[in-house]
Amino acid sequence: MIEEDFMKVIVIGCTHAGTSAVKTILSDHPEAEVKVYERNDNVSFLSCGIALYVGGVVKDPEGLFYSNPQELTAMGADVHMEHDVTDVNIAKKEITVRNLKTDESHTESYDKLVITTGSWPIIPPIDGLDLENVQLCKNYNQAQEIFKKKDDKKKIVVVGGGYIGIELVEAFANEGREVTLLDGLDRILNKYLDPEFTDILTDELVNHGVNVHLNEMVKGFYGEDGKVSKVVTSAGEYEADMVIMCVGFRPNTELVKDQVDMLPNGAILVDNYMRTSAPDVFAAGDSCAVNYNPNGGHAYIPLATNAVRMGMLVGKNIAGETLSYRGTQSTSGLHLFGYNIGSTGVNDASAGFFGLETRSVYVEDFYRPEFMPTNEKLYMKLVYEVGTHRIVGGQIMSKYDCTASANTLSVFIQAKMTIEDLALTDFFFQPVYDRPWNYLNILGQAAMAQEQQMAKEEQVNA
Repeated sequence: MIEEDFMKVIVIGCTHAGTSAVKTILSDHPEAEVKVYERNDNVSFLSCGIALYVGGVVKDPEGLFYSNPQELTAMGADVHMEHDVTDVNIAKKEITVRNLKTDESHTESYDKLVITTGSWPIIPPIDGLDLENVQLCKNYNQAQEIFKKKDDKKKIVVVGGGYIGIELVEAFANEGREVTLLDGLDRILNKYLDPEFTDILTDELVNHGVNVHLNEMVKGFYGEDGKVSKVVTSAGEYEADMVIMCVGFRPNTELVKDQVDMLPNGAILVDNYMRTSAPDVFAAGDSCAVNYNPNGGHAYIPLATNAVRMGMLVGKNIAGETLSYRGTQSTSGLHLFGYNIGSTGVNDASAGFFGLETRSVYVEDFYRPEFMPTNEKLYMKLVYEVGTHRIVGGQIMSKYDCTASANTLSVFIQAKMTIEDLALTDFFFQPVYDRPWNYLNILGQAAMAQEQQMAKEEQVNA
C-alpha cells in the first residue's frame, strides 16, 4: 500500500546512488521534503573516467559529472554540501550533522532515511602512506591531485590489478612513463576474468613496457625529504616518483554499524525494494551488497551501474512497494591496449565462493565469415550450473568490439536461461557483423557438445 506523498527524507551521500535516489524521489513524490548531506564539494562524479582524464582522452573533467547541486536544488532538494553526518540513531530516527566549513553541528529527525554513503579505497596498514606522491584514486579531488602532479613523474608504481589500476597503467604507459604494476595475487583482473584471458592481457601489458610483478605484497613506501622514492615488496624494491593505491574498496557504513543487517565486510543488506532491516531506512550503491542473480544470494560489487539502478529503486519505493529489484550479474566492460573485454556473472575462480557447482567451456573463433577481407579473433567462455545447465557467467574478448555480448549474456543469467537456450537463440546473420551461427550460438553449442560428450563417457564407464 502506497503511503501519502508528504514526508521528510534525508539522504546521506550523493554520488551515483544518492543522485539517482534524489532525482527519482522528487520526480515521483514532488511534495516530499528531501534533504541531502554530502561531505564533498561535488556530486555524481564518474570515477570510472579518472584514467581517461589522467591519460588525456577526456580533456575537461567537468564532463565526468552528470549532475550538480544546482540541478538537485532546482528540482526541489535542500542540498547541503561539505556537511558530514557524524551520527545516525535509527531508534530515534535522528541524525547529527557537522558543517565542515563552520564546524557547527546540529541534530534533526527524519521520516525516511536513505544511506548512499558509498565506498572508500582499502588502505593496507603499511609504512609510508603519508609520504608525498602516494595517492589514492577514488573521487574528483584525488583525480585532480594525480593530474596536477603527474607531469614530472617518470617512474610510476600502481598497486592493485583491478579495473581502475589496470586503466591507470595503460594511461601512464601510453604517455611513455616507466610503469610498474604490483599485485599480491597471481593474476590481474582476477575478479572478472579467468586465466585464458588474463594471460593474454598480462603479456600485452609486458609488450607495452609495463613491469608486471604479481604475487608480491607491498611492505612499505620509503623516500627522501618527505617524498616517496621507493616501494618495498615481499620480493623486491622498485623506484617510484609516484605511487597510486588501487587495492579495492570497502563500504562506508560505520554510521549504521550494529543498527542494520550487513555482510561481514560491512556492506548493508537490502531487500528487493531497497529496504534495510530497520524500518524506514533504505540503502543503495557502494554501501550495499547487491542481490546477486547467479546464486540468488548477496555479493559486494561496487559498480556505478548497480548504484544508479539501486538509487532509482529507492525513489520508486520510498513510500511503499512499487518496483522490485531485478538483481544484478556484475556485468562490466574494459578496453585495454586494443582489446575489448566484457564479463558477467561468476567465473571458474569465483563460482565455488558463491556456492555454485559449475562447468565451463572456452572457445576461440572469429566474429564473421572467413571470406570477409578483415576479421578478428574472439576469445569466449561460458560458465553454467551442473545439472540445470543454467548460465551463470560469461567472458568475451576481442580486438573487435564484442562487449555488447556481455550484456546479452547478462540477460540470459537474469532470465535463468540455459546453454540450450543460448545455442538456439535467434540472432540475425549479416556477413559484415557475424556468421550464420552467431558466435554466442557457437559458444552455447560448444557447452552442449561438452555435456553430450560427458554423458557418453559416463555411459561407457557405467
